[in-house]
Amino acid sequence: MALLLTSTVFQQGGEIPSVHTCEGKDTSPPLAWTGLPAATKSLALIVDDPDAPDPKAPQRTWVHWVLYAIPPSATGLSEAAAQANLPAGTREGTNDWRRSGYGGPCPPIGRHRYFFKLYALDTALPDLAAPTKAKLEAAMEGHVLARAELMGTYQKRR
Repeated sequence: MALLLTSTVFQQGGEIPSVHTCEGKDTSPPLAWTGLPAATKSLALIVDDPDAPDPKAPQRTWVHWVLYAIPPSATGLSEAAAQANLPAGTREGTNDWRRSGYGGPCPPIGRHRYFFKLYALDTALPDLAAPTKAKLEAAMEGHVLARAELMGTYQKRR
């Protein structure tokens, strides 16, 4: 079985509900996964937007959430996941707002794509001291057993 990442609030390619954006409560959507490889020792999750600032002329990928050391016994993340209710042992990295935690979609112009990327790793990463996406990706290099992706979109209403 392949690694699969899903949400109960949006489908692959569908619109992320506004409650999970800067126009709502800015809380993370619920996520669930299945199909972890047997050798999985930990998981990592990166959420980013490659369409920043304008999907017609993207200039950078904006990082919304960085998590790692998620235990393989976890089967998902609850809605409004935060440090207090993450699976035991999960560590947070630093997003592009220079803080930990989830920062929801808040596109300045147009409809953006948001990629929720889950990685099954063959190792338990050490404490990386609030890594950026780039530092986490470097630490994961050579340890990714499987990867799943869920993409949602959002465009501001105001």
